Amino acid sequence: MSELPRAGLTEPPASTMQMLAHAPMSDVIDALAGRRITARALAEFYLARIAAYDRDGPKLNSVRALNPDALAGTLDGTRPSAQRPLAGVPILLKDNIATGDEQPTTAGSLALEGARARDDATIVKVLRSAGAVILGKANLTEFANMLAIDMPSGYSSLGGQVKNPYAPGLMDEHGIPVLTPGGSSSGSAVAVAAGLCAASIGTETSGSLLHPASLNGLVTVKPSVGLISRAGILPLAHSQDTAGPMTRTVRDAAMLLNVLAAKDPLDPATQEQRRPADYTAGLVADAMKGARIGVPSDPADPLNDCYYGKLPAKSAKLMAEVIKVLEDLGAVIVRASMPTLGWIGGPGTTMAVLNRNPLSAHKGTVARPPVVFLYELKHDLNLYLRDWATNTDIKTMADIVAFNAANADNALRFGQDHFLAADLTRGDLSEPEYKSARAMDLLSARTRGMDAYMNQHELDAVLFPGAYGAAIAAKAGYPSVMVPGGFVSGTDDGKDTPDYPLGVTFAGRAWSEHKLLRLAYAFEQATNARRPPSGLPEL
Repeated sequence: MSELPRAGLTEPPASTMQMLAHAPMSDVIDALAGRRITARALAEFYLARIAAYDRDGPKLNSVRALNPDALAGTLDGTRPSAQRPLAGVPILLKDNIATGDEQPTTAGSLALEGARARDDATIVKVLRSAGAVILGKANLTEFANMLAIDMPSGYSSLGGQVKNPYAPGLMDEHGIPVLTPGGSSSGSAVAVAAGLCAASIGTETSGSLLHPASLNGLVTVKPSVGLISRAGILPLAHSQDTAGPMTRTVRDAAMLLNVLAAKDPLDPATQEQRRPADYTAGLVADAMKGARIGVPSDPADPLNDCYYGKLPAKSAKLMAEVIKVLEDLGAVIVRASMPTLGWIGGPGTTMAVLNRNPLSAHKGTVARPPVVFLYELKHDLNLYLRDWATNTDIKTMADIVAFNAANADNALRFGQDHFLAADLTRGDLSEPEYKSARAMDLLSARTRGMDAYMNQHELDAVLFPGAYGAAIAAKAGYPSVMVPGGFVSGTDDGKDTPDYPLGVTFAGRAWSEHKLLRLAYAFEQATNARRPPSGLPEL
């Protein structure tokens, strides 16, 4: 862990700092603006919590490395303002987001240990411009969980295993968490849940924001593709990649979205961007009244109930309670299954890959990852390594595959089956099978899926349990907003666990983030379902 110097300033009362450990980012901003705390004392407070709970105590391992220059943004008098709304606010970045400073950008890979970037990613530039303190890089599932089949969420060969703060001591015989921290933005989520930063930035291709947010009791926005620039983010698949905020409240997520959503000539997808002037406008408690909310679960069509039909009993009970809350808030609930053509996927959209993961329960069977992911992975990763990476001899995906093979004892605990399959592609996206798969993804998830469903039932949003609806919205490039829904216990395979969070997702059409945030806010205000993890006492 990188060491930062102590500032030696007079600290505010301990009670003030402790109140901010799990407080919304908006409260942190108010305390900074009102001079009740200094930016340096705040940064040091989070660093102390990282030392106590991430490196010691439960050893959550959510922070891969600290920024040695973090305190440079905490000068005396640093306070938020209209021009710099995040001045002095400590933010963690997922370690696939480039910074042009001394911090490496590694995607959790031993092959990229020490690799740096030629410049800040665009989202880092806008965060710095808004005054944010970049506290460090968060651990993640290596290469956004596209290295190996059945790699545990939150594991990377460079950073190790992230633990879920709601059950950090519950590990199996292989040292893998029984209660997953979610992937691949696991470290980003755990750090916010454990009170190690004011907020964080993660990324998603399909579920990597929603899944960890659900399991850690957080709010996140998986934006429309193109709302937030991807320039300088180590990629998985550009058709679906996006960054997004991880926060404790809906208002915090909206505040961060105000900063992050900006057009960027380096990312052509942002040129189609549509956004309001202020995502926090209209966050009112009665926003649910009259909203038509689709619940893709028709009791008369059980074979087509892929989102609710196989929920564990406790999760199903919680979702029934969530739907009752929405009805009490004045929402019109429309129960109708998603069209099968929308979620089942089209022909040629997946590829058969043999699972050689030595620790997988499915070793020797055939996995079927998305064709789009494997083909875009090689193309996009090679471009990042060419255009952004510095201080490394790794220049191509083939170099990573070779490095991993040469250092298998440390780099390949779970294999690299996805990388091996991806490296067999041409890398220029010229193959007809890739083009067909991408067209089929759009046809199924967008045209025959979300669009058909929302058009037919005149919906404002679709309600999904946890991250169950991540894939259909991600393939379509559509937004999702996650908000804490309550608590459940136990795993799908019958293991006992302490209570842990389950989130609910409101998904909608492109550029509908503002509407989804308003709906999520109304639900949040009615339920106040978030509860910080126990076992993290005051310092």
